Amino acid sequence: MSLCNFRVFDSPEAAARVLASEVGELIRSRAGEGRQVVLGLATGNTPLPFYRELARLHREEGLSFSNVTTFNLDEYLGLPREHAESYWTFMHRNLLDHIDVPAGNVNLPSGTVPEADIPAHCADYEARIREAGGLDFQLLGIGRTGHIGFNEPGSPKDSRTRRIHLDEITRQDAAPAFGGIGNVPTHAVTMGCGTILEARRIVLLAWGSKKASIVREALRGPVNDQVSASFLQEHPNAVFYLDREAAAELI
Repeated sequence: MSLCNFRVFDSPEAAARVLASEVGELIRSRAGEGRQVVLGLATGNTPLPFYRELARLHREEGLSFSNVTTFNLDEYLGLPREHAESYWTFMHRNLLDHIDVPAGNVNLPSGTVPEADIPAHCADYEARIREAGGLDFQLLGIGRTGHIGFNEPGSPKDSRTRRIHLDEITRQDAAPAFGGIGNVPTHAVTMGCGTILEARRIVLLAWGSKKASIVREALRGPVNDQVSASFLQEHPNAVFYLDREAAAELI
């Protein structure tokens, strides 16, 4: 029986308000105890309403992120930080430039580490997560291949941060942003499924009818490495936040 449940909202913005309130309460309660919060963050269009709401809470309601440490799921290999489509640029443009998280607390995999150094870089990323106390909260989207992070079909449940070859479907979906598939990187560094599943709380966001079939497969299909999001069925504190279109094949 699946442990993972789902919540359905009238709009992505409505879901974002609820989730941002939850995360804000976690940050405030930990601040009151003099403790850090470790957030795992995601990129893409899906989390944008959530990031806008976090920025609003900081700007209008005084939510401080001074006790927050962040770890991003992934980064394209071959892209320097300043590239318009790098996830470093994405995170700063859409969230980090609008809140007060200390720059030294922001962690993303590097897209420019030399190939020979990638294994050591990935091991170091894992070590930094452990040293921070592990992920209190991990935000996820879901790709058309069912991936979480860039854990494409065939990614083992116990996989760790590593270099991965991107599925052609994933690259096709990224092609418009890059001005054509020929400009889309073929590889990335991603947190592994095992890394993600160690988070104490996981929320996967999905919007729109195009995500409905893969959401149903992830939540109702067999748990297997062809749909890495299906591993969330076995997590004791994971939930899908969906709009009505994304939930259409579940209800």
